[in-house]
Amino acid sequence: MASEVRVRLAPSPTGYFHVGTARTALYNWLYARRNHGVFILRIEDTDRDRNRQEGIDGIISAMKWLGLDWDEGPFFQSEYAERHRAAGLRLHAEGRAYYCDCTREQVDARKEKGAPPGYDGYCADRGLEPGPGRALRFRVQRPGKTTVSDVIRGEVSFDHDAIEDFVLLKSDGLPLFLLANVVDDMEMNVTHVIRGEDHLTNTPKALMLWEALGRGNRPVFAHLPLLVNEKRQKLSKRRDPVAVEDYRDQGYLPEAMVNYLALLGWSPVDREILSLDDLVVEFRLEEVNNSPAFFDVAKLRHFNGEYIRALPVGRFIDLCRPWLEKGPWPPEAFDEDAFVRMAPLVQERVATLDEVPAMVDFLFLDDPPGDDAAWDKGVARAPQAGAILGAVGAGLADCRWDAGSIRQVIESAAEANGLKLAKAQAPVRVAITGRTVGPPLFESIEVLGRERAVARLEAALRRLA
Repeated sequence: MASEVRVRLAPSPTGYFHVGTARTALYNWLYARRNHGVFILRIEDTDRDRNRQEGIDGIISAMKWLGLDWDEGPFFQSEYAERHRAAGLRLHAEGRAYYCDCTREQVDARKEKGAPPGYDGYCADRGLEPGPGRALRFRVQRPGKTTVSDVIRGEVSFDHDAIEDFVLLKSDGLPLFLLANVVDDMEMNVTHVIRGEDHLTNTPKALMLWEALGRGNRPVFAHLPLLVNEKRQKLSKRRDPVAVEDYRDQGYLPEAMVNYLALLGWSPVDREILSLDDLVVEFRLEEVNNSPAFFDVAKLRHFNGEYIRALPVGRFIDLCRPWLEKGPWPPEAFDEDAFVRMAPLVQERVATLDEVPAMVDFLFLDDPPGDDAAWDKGVARAPQAGAILGAVGAGLADCRWDAGSIRQVIESAAEANGLKLAKAQAPVRVAITGRTVGPPLFESIEVLGRERAVARLEAALRRLA
């Protein structure tokens, strides 16, 4: 076995990049970087019916987006099918595996009521040779017990009586995941297998294969806690938002996603906001706990907001561009200078980048956006809305044009009508921006400009009448 640390991520390209896979990738990457080791990317594409090229592209693009570079690969497991098959045939030649022609229906028909699930070993001593419809099964030694020494879970023992003689090669000669996985780990000198808890039940079978194939230097295993939703249910693609690509497309920052994923099962003592470099220094695999980790989207949003606010304004502006290019205004209506003036105010108020267009669209549309609900709440039901809109419109027509002077106009209108400033702002905000919430009102009006601001107030008065 190699003396250096060698870890691998081995995802299947059957869909999007799951946040659980991303957390596994991160922990492997951190362990390799902390120990000056090697991080291998290996695509486990043995399932020909479910593999998709877009799945492969998604894995690679998501890893790059997260900043998790690999040292070797990407390797494709399907390219090594012959060495997997050779390993299976060797086990057969040595009496550690046998051929089986049982169908699932035949196995089920032989079972007595209450019998344990799984294959019953019917073909173990029939001496079948390879042939059509015959799968190769590993011969589990019974009685016996295999103990997994796990960094996170300690010693976990599995009784061989509860483990069926599992399939190594399908009836068409193609290797199954478990055999391919173990053979590739051997060939790539993997020293640490860090993966999800759902693979723990496969591990005794893997250890049997390591022993049968004559590799005594077994890897160190660490099975990470499952990610669960608010109901403590395992995250499901049918029920929960789990695709890393979706979070990227919503405007989450990779730094925030990495930071949050790192804390799903592990945490430092004194702080939560950590850069990737900080995580390399702080992360300890042995400190990962074995309890399910709650994937809290609200907390992820909070993290993302913190990271957005910490950006230099220029960087924030650059990151916003893909979302601004898809804004609901004609491309020629976008005013770069106006957005640059608003950017620091918007940056303080968004949690994701896809929220930015709705903060500034009022600047680039002929009429303010919004809907009847905003109008009803902000204007129709606002106290003395007509008086406020009229007074503010008149005041803005000839005041000095800066945020401080605009504030004074609205304060004067509020005072004249016996209202607090917040109450007076409500109808003005909806008239100007079309929404009940948004960036600071006085600065928004300043950037919009006198002529357009007064025209929108007058239009709101007409609608109110």
